[in-house]
Amino acid sequence: MNENNNIEIAEEDVKLADYIYSILKFQPTILLSWGIQRPVVIKLGLRFRVNGFSHKGIVEILYNEGADLFDVYLINEDGTLKELIEGVYFDELVDVIDQHVEWTENYNERVNKEYNITNYEEESI
Repeated sequence: MNENNNIEIAEEDVKLADYIYSILKFQPTILLSWGIQRPVVIKLGLRFRVNGFSHKGIVEILYNEGADLFDVYLINEDGTLKELIEGVYFDELVDVIDQHVEWTENYNERVNKEYNITNYEEESI
């Protein structure tokens, strides 16, 4: 987890956060399904809140300079670390986060129930 309360954010951090956000925005439907809120620049990354089926809380994406990969931190509402996913390639970032934030075993059923969607193919006429 990144403790950024008293850390000065450099221009490079802003550029990196913009880069990370541009990766996420490449798949806008998935991004919006997380209920993403309040993206904030942090040292070496980006932090935002999510309201997914599998995780409600904070996601931090930090650039690991030594590995040239990203580490994803899932943080509970109470500030405790739920999970750390290390070594994520940029082209896998959205899918990896989606698997941990939004996806559940019964995903389609939960979406239909949450949004009161009727599947007409399953209904008999």
